Amino acid sequence: MRCFTWNVNGIRAVQRKEQLPWQVIPGADVIALQETKAKPEQLDPDVLEPDGWHAVWHSAERPGYSGVAMITRDQPDEIIEGLGDSDYDVEGRVLTVRFGTLVIISAYFPNSQDGGKRLPYKLGFCAAMERFLASHRAAGRETLLLGDYNIAHQPIDLARPKENETSAGYLPEERAWLSRYLGLGYHDVFRERNPDLAAAYTWWTARGGARARNVGWRIDYGTVSPGLVSRVADTTIHPDILGSDHCPVGIALR
Repeated sequence: MRCFTWNVNGIRAVQRKEQLPWQVIPGADVIALQETKAKPEQLDPDVLEPDGWHAVWHSAERPGYSGVAMITRDQPDEIIEGLGDSDYDVEGRVLTVRFGTLVIISAYFPNSQDGGKRLPYKLGFCAAMERFLASHRAAGRETLLLGDYNIAHQPIDLARPKENETSAGYLPEERAWLSRYLGLGYHDVFRERNPDLAAAYTWWTARGGARARNVGWRIDYGTVSPGLVSRVADTTIHPDILGSDHCPVGIALR
């Protein structure tokens, strides 16, 4: 099963660019999307229900903001919208599908914003996500958390760590939470398998030709619960796929 996550920064925008995920990501079985920025009724029929796919969309109450989706080849056994916490679910940030005992989540973590204005909200979301994952593990399920975490974990995960020590996405509290999360037994399999690989980024600012110069951040992840590690056949980043300021990240499961 080849699973991908991609923050598309507007599903209608990538449609206009002829970069719809199911058309440009090769060999996908599951595609988790973030920042779709559209309600289902705003989508063209062939985007709302792509031919040959099962599509589920979960939008924010606020128009043109946030939003996630799951596009899957097979019909899921269960679909869960949100975290079960209205403080976060109104922003359309989490959508889950279950195939047997495998749970796959599309998550768009909040941005802590300049000066950490939304840092408490973000850390509350992170805590709610921990509880959500723990509930699935308690039920005997394994989890694959795909999404835009909006956190660069280590200096190797961004091009200019020194200059960004006070920047949203690299604040000490955010990085500490990601360390805590991994300490609970979850695995950042891309970094584990590529411990010294620098310049592997998933997001680039639109300013100053950053993408062409590969001045980026790795803030999009696929992390797995302990029992799923042995099933990870491959983990990849696809900077060659354009259409958004983020690029897709892949996890292949045996």
